[in-house]
Amino acid sequence: MLTGIEEVDWASLGHAYGPADDVPALLRGLASADPAERETALDGMYGAVHHQGDVYDSTLACIPFLLELVADPAVQDRGGIVELLTSIGGIELDDDEELDEFDPDDEEFIPAANYAMAAAAIAAGADVFLGLVGDPDPEVRLAAPCALASLHPDPARVLTLLRESLTVERDTEVRLALVAAVGRIALRHASLRSETVEWLDWLARAAQDPGLRLAALAQLARCAPGAIPDDIVRWVTELLEEIRTAAHGVGGGCTGAAGEGGTGADGVRPATPTLAGQVRELLEEQVAGRPAPWTEELLRTLHSALDDRVDDRIALILAQLRSPDRWQRSDAIWLCGGLIRVWRGRYEEIVRLVGAQLHDPEPRLREAATSFLERVFELGGPAADALTSRLTAGPAGPGARRNGYGGLVGRSGRDGALLALARAGDTRAVPLLARALEEPEVRRELLYAMDGLGPAATGLAPLLRRRLAEVELDEGLFDRAAPLLYALAAVRGGQALPEVLRVLRGAPEHRRDWVREAALRTLAAFGPAAREAVPDLRGLLAAESAAVATMAARALWAAEGDRGDVLPALERWLRPGSSAPDWCCAALSLAAIGPAAAGSATALRPGLASRDLWVRVRSATALWRVSGRADEALPVLLAAWEENRHARVDIAECLAEMGPAARDAQLTILTELTRRRRHNAREGGSGSHDIHQDEKLLTLCRAALARMERGAF
Repeated sequence: MLTGIEEVDWASLGHAYGPADDVPALLRGLASADPAERETALDGMYGAVHHQGDVYDSTLACIPFLLELVADPAVQDRGGIVELLTSIGGIELDDDEELDEFDPDDEEFIPAANYAMAAAAIAAGADVFLGLVGDPDPEVRLAAPCALASLHPDPARVLTLLRESLTVERDTEVRLALVAAVGRIALRHASLRSETVEWLDWLARAAQDPGLRLAALAQLARCAPGAIPDDIVRWVTELLEEIRTAAHGVGGGCTGAAGEGGTGADGVRPATPTLAGQVRELLEEQVAGRPAPWTEELLRTLHSALDDRVDDRIALILAQLRSPDRWQRSDAIWLCGGLIRVWRGRYEEIVRLVGAQLHDPEPRLREAATSFLERVFELGGPAADALTSRLTAGPAGPGARRNGYGGLVGRSGRDGALLALARAGDTRAVPLLARALEEPEVRRELLYAMDGLGPAATGLAPLLRRRLAEVELDEGLFDRAAPLLYALAAVRGGQALPEVLRVLRGAPEHRRDWVREAALRTLAAFGPAAREAVPDLRGLLAAESAAVATMAARALWAAEGDRGDVLPALERWLRPGSSAPDWCCAALSLAAIGPAAAGSATALRPGLASRDLWVRVRSATALWRVSGRADEALPVLLAAWEENRHARVDIAECLAEMGPAARDAQLTILTELTRRRRHNAREGGSGSHDIHQDEKLLTLCRAALARMERGAF
């Protein structure tokens, strides 16, 4: 076992944390009879030798030994080693993207050749995977198909083997893995795609197992999206119902490899403080009690293949949300989260049905519904009644603990529901927010959600004032005070002027400018109610920070309407040599002042030709608002619209103000309104406000178009 491991000069090789002299112990640990030691060793391989998918020289040196371990039937938990080799071979298990570019100037630069050498080395020994499709260990059989489809140099041979194995395999999850591997081969090898698509189409219609038919249909859609049948919604819905009926009819019904490997001799899983162990435990928790947990991944694959067929995807999700199976409803919520984040559509009925899940006795389903509703902001209106009912309901059972606003303690209980209700702009959130403000701790997102509640939220000002008065003026001031200051600005709580001035004057050195800017922004929102702050504001006009000085100027104008000191204070940041952020701060404040700052138009104009996009956008917007010169501002804004999609919300707001003067932007606005994909959708990630920002863009575009059309008559 591990012949020649001592002949490698491991100390001269490296991994993520330095010399690789600890690698032999990790390799031996993978072959240990102790399940805890095996899991710790695998965690160490991912944590150091294959850290975040990197391939070091020590990773390359490990490949022959890993292949040897996989080939030895006496080694337990070989499925995990097969997955490690698949990852080292350079294949992303979730997609087929090419490797990223690497920066050779990076101190941790890893030669791209390492990845190619790893793929070649594993491909050279990939015949070892051929024998694993019939291995007694279901975890090994589960991992082998992807390894073969991804790494074996003879895809035609692999394709034949996978299809033959499907006729004898009885484990449900392994069978699904075989079908997924067939789909992967079709995607990677065009010469085999036609026959594979034909086989998948046959399997989707001929297989007796509805789960297998669904898997074949998902891969068929993935490999040949143009061949997706028109009745896909009906087809998938019927398969899901068959799966549900079969699963409940046989008391769980499906075997699954995911729960069988990685155990000790007594069948008990080890408790190991490793990342791998934590991930495993999380996955086990997610599938606990589910008769067919694999349906979620199949549907995720299908939704990915359907892509911009939004209406079909919505129909599928609606069917799932109406299912008597709560796990199908839970899957639907998570799937819709990915759909609504990327695509525009009619989601009213989906949101209403998600709201209905808030009263389900299953806590994981309630948490999924709450998490979804938190992120949809104004689209959450159809669920407002359900949210209100959830927030005002009594305890869920004996001994349930309550907080001060009628809800159960805990994120999965009420905080998220209250946040969703407030973000939806429903004023029924106001009295519940008042109760929340009386609690010792308040979720900060609730404070930032108050700006969508309008005049109804003004009654929250005294509670916000009291909380701000209790904030200590120490190094943690910004983190504690900023959300309260934002909320006070949103509710126009001018009676809190003494408390805001206390924060402004007592800001410690740590993050002082951040604290001052936040406090000044609040004072600007107070308007004339902040007149007592005028001496402080004048004193800060000369601040070294542009963010502080320009916000002080804005607040001073709002408080007393005297532009005598304000405009010169702002124009000093609109000079040659000013940084882009400083220029933008000044332009934003001038835009807020509007026509009264017309004298600053000349100072703003150089910004229209800046190399920095945001300087151009801020300057053009400010120039329009102070001078009304659409002829100068509009071409700059339209160019920026095409250059950077993330500037579109700000630009659309200005176009809506221009009305008929922005008629040259009509085609741009119409084009945006006809797009199905959200303007800020991005692969591999999302922000909590992405949906809200895109919906805001659509609202502004409609307003701009309406004003243009009215001006045409």
